[in-house]
Amino acid sequence: MEQQEKKFRLNVTRRRFLTGAGLGIGSAALGTLLFKDQLFGAHDVQSLPLGIAQFAPKAKRIIYLFQNGAPSQLETFDYKPLLNKMHGEELPASIRMGQRLTGMTAYQEKFPLVGSTFEFSQHGQSGAWVSELFPHMASIVDELCFIRSMNTEAINHDPALTFFQTGAQQGNRPSMGAWVSYGLGSENSNMPSFTVLLSRGRGNGQGVYSKLWTNGFLDSIHQGVVFSSGEDPVLYLNNPPGHDRQSRRDMLDQLEQFNAESFETIGDPEINNRIQQYEMSYRMQSAVPELTDLTKESDATIKLYGPDCLVPGTYAANCLLARKLSESGVRFVQLYHQGWDTHGNLAGDMRMQAEDVDRASAGLIKDLKQRGLLDETLVIWGGEFGRTNYCQGKLDAQNYGRDHHPKCFTLWVAGGGIRPGTVYGETDEFGYNIVKDPVSVHDFHATLLHLMGIDHEQLTYRHLGRRYRLTDVAGNIVPGIIA
Repeated sequence: MEQQEKKFRLNVTRRRFLTGAGLGIGSAALGTLLFKDQLFGAHDVQSLPLGIAQFAPKAKRIIYLFQNGAPSQLETFDYKPLLNKMHGEELPASIRMGQRLTGMTAYQEKFPLVGSTFEFSQHGQSGAWVSELFPHMASIVDELCFIRSMNTEAINHDPALTFFQTGAQQGNRPSMGAWVSYGLGSENSNMPSFTVLLSRGRGNGQGVYSKLWTNGFLDSIHQGVVFSSGEDPVLYLNNPPGHDRQSRRDMLDQLEQFNAESFETIGDPEINNRIQQYEMSYRMQSAVPELTDLTKESDATIKLYGPDCLVPGTYAANCLLARKLSESGVRFVQLYHQGWDTHGNLAGDMRMQAEDVDRASAGLIKDLKQRGLLDETLVIWGGEFGRTNYCQGKLDAQNYGRDHHPKCFTLWVAGGGIRPGTVYGETDEFGYNIVKDPVSVHDFHATLLHLMGIDHEQLTYRHLGRRYRLTDVAGNIVPGIIA
């Protein structure tokens, strides 16, 4: 033991190097070059301090209902009767303008327009068009803001999904939830500030992966905590067999002492993050069981979300859990629902997916409103890009599909400072190009942060010699959707 301790103390750590080299002015200059972040702090002087909003926020928390796989805007909320009139006719070259295609339709010689098989009607004071697939969402249109002019730089699922969640198409960037956690922290010391819920629909699914809720180069305490549908909603949270809460407390106290000694010797800030995570896990042991117990919800609440809300792992159950997590003070609840990738059998898959999400999505808005939480909770519903107005493959009314379309698509937002009963942006009559008020992914992120009381240009983190932010070097707030 003494030999190991002696060997450990002989290690030249960063802390020991800087301590020993600090006597010489030349060594101090070298330290400035090599360890600038460690000497002067990782945050630039213009960075936002952790846990402090820059101005009065309109929203305190976010629930993001991400529809993974990209639901077709032409079957949901962007009504285009011209496509039904021109069904089977070729997409005019003047509309397409040589747009980049995916490998799934690049081989096609013809691009026949295809209209939706679903009926659309207008609803509410706003007169928003909604497909017959979403009768429950149609009942709350005056609480929603439809953004019909979303557009993205990515044309395939992985980069598009990563772009929407992290502000960059490549991996290892902090996710949106991690940025919000870094900027504002949590409202509840017994719960993490960023949680993730996963569900799978009956349609063709695209995978989700941990890089979508990663902390990237931010401290690990900002990574999303995944809740599962199993007996243990958060893995490794419960005490191992043969250990009670007191023995767990004793173990953590001893572990904290060891980690504190390691930090004193090595100076790695990740050690302190580890201590915080162990302590958070201990506190979550008492908070999580109550939050994840949905059996105590009233009959009225179950009616809002539908009977599936009592089946762990379903979209409805996750929507109800999202409300409970948000109500408990979790800053960012990210829900991923897979199954919207409709390259074929669009009519059948869309109907099944809509049945899974319609009632629970509307129920979440109604539930938040009746509890007085909607005004301070920002809810988002949408996918990573849109769908083409032309048919993928042969035009078959029984089995047609639509390819990826990044140039325009629709999502909706509600609550948290959003202007309700609004339809923002406009696409052409073919549903192919934006003709009014385009909104990029960076614009969308900038607006969300603004509603949370954060200037997106000031929420930065210095890494590898440059300042990073969620909106990279772009993004403008969209005032037209803000109340």
